[in-house]
Amino acid sequence: MRLSANARNVLIILVLAALVALVPGGGTVASVIVQAVSLLFLGAVVWVASIMYRQHRTALYSLGDGRRAALYAAVAVLALTLTATHRLWETSGGSVAWLALVGVSVYVGASMAWSARRF
Repeated sequence: MRLSANARNVLIILVLAALVALVPGGGTVASVIVQAVSLLFLGAVVWVASIMYRQHRTALYSLGDGRRAALYAAVAVLALTLTATHRLWETSGGSVAWLALVGVSVYVGASMAWSARRF
């Protein structure tokens, strides 16, 4: 008997869900796995960011000190805002602050990129 790829994948997911639900400590193991995958993803993002920085270092230095500082501040604010997304979305004021911070950060980043390409 041969299963299709979709049926096999659904069966794998059902077995994993049963393990998490029925095995003692399965929820804890699942949390540890999710944290490990999150750390691997974060490491991959940092690695790609370092490669992008090395490839575009001359373009960043050509922006000048003020614009480069604004770009770095926008990236820092965006990273901090995305980190605090869960807490900010709990209140209506936090939701507005989240939208404003992300919007301003994206605008500053886009304006720096447009400025760098213009000259």
